[in-house]
Amino acid sequence: MAIELTQRYEQISSKAYEHPADRAATSALRSVPLLDKVIKRLTDLGYERHLRQVLMGNAVKLGNDQLPDTWHLYQRCIECLDMETTPPLYVTNTPEVNAMTIGARTPIVLVHSSLVSSYDDAEIQSVLAHEASHVLSEHVYYTTALVLLIQFLRGALPRSLVLGLPVRAMILALLEWRRAAELSADRASALVMGDPLEPCRMLMRLAGGALEGMSFEAFMRQCTEYQDEEDIFSRQARFRIELSMTHPFAVRRVRELISWVQSGDFDRIKSGEYPRRGHEPPPSAEFNAAVIHYRERFQRFLGRTADDVQRLGQQLSDWLNRRSGTADDQGDDD
Repeated sequence: MAIELTQRYEQISSKAYEHPADRAATSALRSVPLLDKVIKRLTDLGYERHLRQVLMGNAVKLGNDQLPDTWHLYQRCIECLDMETTPPLYVTNTPEVNAMTIGARTPIVLVHSSLVSSYDDAEIQSVLAHEASHVLSEHVYYTTALVLLIQFLRGALPRSLVLGLPVRAMILALLEWRRAAELSADRASALVMGDPLEPCRMLMRLAGGALEGMSFEAFMRQCTEYQDEEDIFSRQARFRIELSMTHPFAVRRVRELISWVQSGDFDRIKSGEYPRRGHEPPPSAEFNAAVIHYRERFQRFLGRTADDVQRLGQQLSDWLNRRSGTADDQGDDD
């Protein structure tokens, strides 16, 4: 199967397509007291390596000699985004249609067999482009931390490691960021595919399944009806539900993507007008205001458990000090 590039976005910066909420939420996470240090410590303790081994141990690595058609679709995504390295791609036997990218140090992309077996090439490539962009945008650092914290909470990893930490609050903050990051990856998928309707169709099928006879036009009307919902109680209900989700609702993702295309940014990037890596524009006043919004939101998540940010800072400092010896011991094994 030959790789036919529709376009190569030379040295494209992830800032070209990143959703404003993604950029603001990421910057806000980095500014929350000691949160970055805790996340780094969690990955340094070796549990990221443990998670990678569990995922890779029951999966098949793709390449030119293993599911070559899917591998070439993936390579096309990497080349379209002009990425310097190609993260390893694995497939695992799972009935749920999904894919994920993890690895703060060495990213890997993992796709479920149900996606590869039940969907056509364009749909598969839409998902692979989405996952590749997570690497380009450096989303994998916080994504891996989120997966690890959820594993701790479920008891899959030693819960004693995070005793004394406001884990649920940290997860809420990371989930808020993760939903914003997904909107950026949808935009990148549209750029790779050269058609924003391709990822929209895939979102419809992810929501409803790979069923014959599904009407894309009817789904687009549904997206409009969802967006125009007037009832305040319905809006509040879906907001509360979304708080615990890693991805925004499919219809919201479609609406966000179409709005971005209508703004003209999609066509501008397609024509070659986009920031290159190392030449990103400085943040605007609007961006700084969004960062403050998310920082206050994340601090409220954490403050509900820790009473206030100052107490949280002391709590995390104590935890880091207690774990420093453990981290040094395990770090020698990495």
